[in-house]
Amino acid sequence: METFDYKPQLNADHGKPTPFQRDTKIEQPGVGTMRLFGSSWKFKQHGESGTWVSELFPHISGAIDDIAVLNGMQTDNLAHAPACMQIHTGATNVVRPSIGAWLLYGLGTANQNLPGFITINPSLSGDGGSPQHFGSAFLPAIYQGTAVSLPDNPGANADIRYLRDKSFPLTRQRKQVDFLQRLNRRHIEATCEDAQLEGMIESFELAFRMQSEAPEILKLDGETESTRKLYGIGEGATDAFGRQCLLARRLAESGVRFIQVNSGGWDHHSRISSLLPKNAKSVDKPVAGLIQDLKARGMLDDTLLVWTGEFGRTPYEQDLTSGQGSIDSYGRGHNPFGFTTLMAGGGIKGGIVHGATDEYGYRAVRGKVHVHDLHATMLHQLGLDHERLTYRYAGRDFRLTDVYGQVVKEIL
Repeated sequence: METFDYKPQLNADHGKPTPFQRDTKIEQPGVGTMRLFGSSWKFKQHGESGTWVSELFPHISGAIDDIAVLNGMQTDNLAHAPACMQIHTGATNVVRPSIGAWLLYGLGTANQNLPGFITINPSLSGDGGSPQHFGSAFLPAIYQGTAVSLPDNPGANADIRYLRDKSFPLTRQRKQVDFLQRLNRRHIEATCEDAQLEGMIESFELAFRMQSEAPEILKLDGETESTRKLYGIGEGATDAFGRQCLLARRLAESGVRFIQVNSGGWDHHSRISSLLPKNAKSVDKPVAGLIQDLKARGMLDDTLLVWTGEFGRTPYEQDLTSGQGSIDSYGRGHNPFGFTTLMAGGGIKGGIVHGATDEYGYRAVRGKVHVHDLHATMLHQLGLDHERLTYRYAGRDFRLTDVYGQVVKEIL
């Protein structure tokens, strides 16, 4: 209701008690009488499609005809850790392969000198962060994601730690790797199959090959000034996420199959009026720039973009000051019953809104899309049948969508 799900009735009834009851499973501090909390920002219709977009996203609104807005999203948990786990792996409380690992397992690599799955600046702890978001679980270890860090200082290039050993020439490194690999393979032959050791053997080979190509790919210096400006690089608020998005384009161009870009700090339980504009500004220009850049290079048709959080926010106020603060201190709680995901490119129909929440934005009521449906659709657009992409482990065939999931054909 702040971004892409326009709710004029919520604004009209601002301050009134909610006409619905809170789910009994939800316990949120600072929520008393459950008064409706309208949005502080205006909405306008944009593009030939006339899609409603908040004034918080002036750049994305200009690209809205390339975007499908899914307003009927649902998930199974309202806590960060399990909800984040589900959006990345399909499961809330058991260890499962991430969607990037499944995709790489299904499609294979398109570049022998780079990882097939890269995550940029992932959150490894805190509100929902975990290495499992890019892990391979029981899939072979070669399918796990490789974490790439972007330094905080403006304009800096990305970095993979220990990528190069400048004290040894490549010919000597090659001999060292070959010797180590012979020892590892001899150990496997003498004992038994070891998936972790096989994964290590593969990763050593990939790490050696990466030295020849990865450093150049990670450098953003060679991009034109107009391209850097398109992503908002060097412009303060947009610099960090802009560099992530530009690096994602370079990686996609180089054959990396699955790329995660990460933006944290959206958990606005308080001070949403001052904090949300900062978050929105940080991603607005970079996301629009990425779409425009992919389109100009002829890459948008076969590059699928998905932008989502792990759940939505409540349409009633959350006051963590217990009545001692002004309305400027209010925020919103977690809402798994209805939220928004954006999709673009990769055969997705742009300029449409699929699904809807109720008049207050609390629950999805039409065109419901569960996280399993989102995953099924993502795999489908990349040429994979989510029911047939399986891996046998512990006596059963596992898949990303478990026993659920329907492709959302209306947005294709």
